[in-house]
Amino acid sequence: MIKNSIDRLQGRYSKPIAIEVLQLRNFSAAEEYHQKYLDKNPGGYCHIGKAQFEKAAKALVNPVAYPVPDVAVLRQKLTPEQYEVTQHKVTEPPFENEFYQTFMPGIYVDITTGEPLFSSSDKFESGCGWPSFSKPIDPHVIHEEPDFSHGMIRTEIRSRVGNAHLGHVFPDGPKESGGLRYCINSASLRFIPKKDMEREGYGFLLSLID
Repeated sequence: MIKNSIDRLQGRYSKPIAIEVLQLRNFSAAEEYHQKYLDKNPGGYCHIGKAQFEKAAKALVNPVAYPVPDVAVLRQKLTPEQYEVTQHKVTEPPFENEFYQTFMPGIYVDITTGEPLFSSSDKFESGCGWPSFSKPIDPHVIHEEPDFSHGMIRTEIRSRVGNAHLGHVFPDGPKESGGLRYCINSASLRFIPKKDMEREGYGFLLSLID
């Protein structure tokens, strides 16, 4: 079979194809657990439907689409509070910020770059005074840093492309949603209502909004 395939391929070229065909020498049989895997694991990942794969693909955020403005542009674009929060890790007041009690359908993007960060579908009332989410839209859009400021040990959350300070993540979120609470400053976010997502270039994320 392999030789026939190479012969057919050779017919498309004038020079000899440099493909060496040898007998397989190194081979290890898979463990018994992997034999007839689909029969033993009817709920396994191999049974994920096409629609679910397409949904996951649409949720993948391309960082190239969200360039980082230079400092001069950021100073002009952001309010003093937004600049201090995103660039100098200042924390805005609890209960007195823009999105603490916002629960409209839509997405929250990085105020500095527009990169999608969180979905209203994952937002919940935590009582902490800041917007709280159980997870980001895509795990790759944020990164974590150890934070030892103010005599505490915390995990800081920063945006991937803009490297803007967003807030912190704590292990006291809803257990049914993974147990995490992403506590985020409103000043680090811009909210895009669901009805405006297509117009503003975020239509590919509409399937994530309940």
